[in-house]
Amino acid sequence: MEYVAYALVVFVVLTGIATALLRDVLAAIIVFAAYSLGMALLYTLLLAPDVGLTEAVIGAGVTTILLLLTIVKTVRPGGERTIERFDPRAAVACGALAVVFGLTLPDLPAVGDPNSPILSYDAVTGHYLTQSYAETGVENTVTAVLAAYRGFDTFGEATVVFAAGVAVLVVLQREVFT
Repeated sequence: MEYVAYALVVFVVLTGIATALLRDVLAAIIVFAAYSLGMALLYTLLLAPDVGLTEAVIGAGVTTILLLLTIVKTVRPGGERTIERFDPRAAVACGALAVVFGLTLPDLPAVGDPNSPILSYDAVTGHYLTQSYAETGVENTVTAVLAAYRGFDTFGEATVVFAAGVAVLVVLQREVFT
């Protein structure tokens, strides 16, 4: 499973770079959709299926459709470069930021580490782990937190996803492709 996670991270980084470098808008949208799908898979692999589902629906789905509809409505200029020119200053800045983020990785606890700071702070975490079933009747603690304790927040997220879907349907019904 670890190799799959590494492969997904490499895929996401490469598609992110390709999205930034491509000058062809249609190609950039397609690569961005692949990026969003890779992120959705990565979130799901990291045991955050709610975030993964939201990324798949909004990032890979709704955003891609809206961007493709925008292309249909606009005129595409001809004779442009396919790939953006390389800017060494921007590459150095991005590389420096990646190094700074990379330096923080060894300080993160391993997944499932019983000595991680979130598990050692028993005031909240301990309450959820020990009392969530008794208070909500839901066996899975993550589901109990999302559905019961954070119910309004989860309802808000679901409302945003639903509203985005309705907006896409409204736009698609008004579009005339000739």
